[in-house]
Amino acid sequence: MANLKEVRGRIVSVNSTKQITAAMKMVSAAKLRRAQDAIVRMRPYAEKLQSILSNVSASLDSNEGKYSAQRPVKKVLLVPIVSNRGLAGAFNTQVFRLVRKAISDAKANGQEVAVMPIGKKAMDLYRRGGLLDANLPTDLSKLFDGLNFDAVAPVAELIMKQFAEGNYDRVVLFYNKFKNAAMQITTEEQYLPVLPAEKKAGSASKTDHIMEPDRATIVEEIVPKSLKIQLYKALLDSFASEHGARMTAMHKATDNADSLLKELKLSYNKARQAAITGEILEIVGGAEALKG
Repeated sequence: MANLKEVRGRIVSVNSTKQITAAMKMVSAAKLRRAQDAIVRMRPYAEKLQSILSNVSASLDSNEGKYSAQRPVKKVLLVPIVSNRGLAGAFNTQVFRLVRKAISDAKANGQEVAVMPIGKKAMDLYRRGGLLDANLPTDLSKLFDGLNFDAVAPVAELIMKQFAEGNYDRVVLFYNKFKNAAMQITTEEQYLPVLPAEKKAGSASKTDHIMEPDRATIVEEIVPKSLKIQLYKALLDSFASEHGARMTAMHKATDNADSLLKELKLSYNKARQAAITGEILEIVGGAEALKG
């Protein structure tokens, strides 16, 4: 009977877990739909603007294009974008693995490395690693609370300021690019300096642009705005990817709970049948003994 009680307890526990994972799957599916709509609407605009930005940057000289200035890389800023919560499979781990490789490569080249984490999981990890810059914010997890462009813009401005002042010679973003609910592509993307179009693999050749109203306005207003949109797009990609990864993880967890429940119920029924059979044998044996 002790064995039956133990199995019954496990069935109750697994069934409770299954209800939680199923509920989390439904919540993530609802959030995913909104996040997916946001990135699908933003991506064509952001990609076209990035293409124009790359071409325009190639036509600016070093004095005009302060965000495309190519300097010897002595200090690198890495910006991992992850989630505030776990239970999303390998969503965060994949980004951390890519960042770890980038840190190793930079140090091998004699470059200093700093990390500006976006997302509570990254903040918790890199706070212990001694890679944070005291001049940069370390708690950016609130960006995902009602994610919008106005909240992201000041962060992009700070990154651009650090680069323009020469505090960093290269800025790289690490995030999961959303493809569909079941697939996210871990991406390493150079944010600054802006790469000219001809240096990007698979991109079109440089195109001459007629600049209106003038070059100064392009540099002072449009280029910074484009960089803000690129960071915002990366956050939207990561946000949609997070909910897709969590929905998939919770779906698998629910399926595993179903399989485990079937096994436990089968074990419970076998143990119960064995116990009943044992009791019947004892009764029959006692009756035979009384007859004797």
